[in-house]
Amino acid sequence: MTSQKDNDQTSAANDGLTHFDATGQAHMVDVGSKNETHRIAIASGIIRMKPETLAIIESGTAKKGDVLGIARIAAIMGAKRTSDLIPLCHPLALTRVTVDFSVDRTQSSIGCTAQVETFGKTGVEMEALTAVQIGLLTIYDMCKAVDRGMTMMDIKVLEKHGGKSGDWSA
Repeated sequence: MTSQKDNDQTSAANDGLTHFDATGQAHMVDVGSKNETHRIAIASGIIRMKPETLAIIESGTAKKGDVLGIARIAAIMGAKRTSDLIPLCHPLALTRVTVDFSVDRTQSSIGCTAQVETFGKTGVEMEALTAVQIGLLTIYDMCKAVDRGMTMMDIKVLEKHGGKSGDWSA
């Protein structure tokens, strides 16, 4: 049996957290009454590595093949499968996913930026973040034989557009 104090603590802890009901139980947010709008999210992240590893990626001589080409396809697939990976995400019909990689030789790193779009009732921030992370993980997987010390960092949402809350940028 819960006391009033427990209920007050649960309510305070859930303020603003939409994936919990009034009793603190996890649930999938009901988006049925929301308006469909054009939704866009852009996310980014970085993977740092040894300069020798970056040279292998740039030269196209990695034993497993075209690292960035395969990472791009993996990132797109990751965006499409987000609801299979994140338990309370809605499955979405994505209308566009773009993934770009940028090489920074001075930092011995590769940046990944993903833009995801849909016309729907909920945003695509999670899909953009998943795309970035899966793209970076694929780079790690393809190059770990020569560099197990690669580090992924700064994965974040840069922008979101659409929906009731409108536009947001970091």
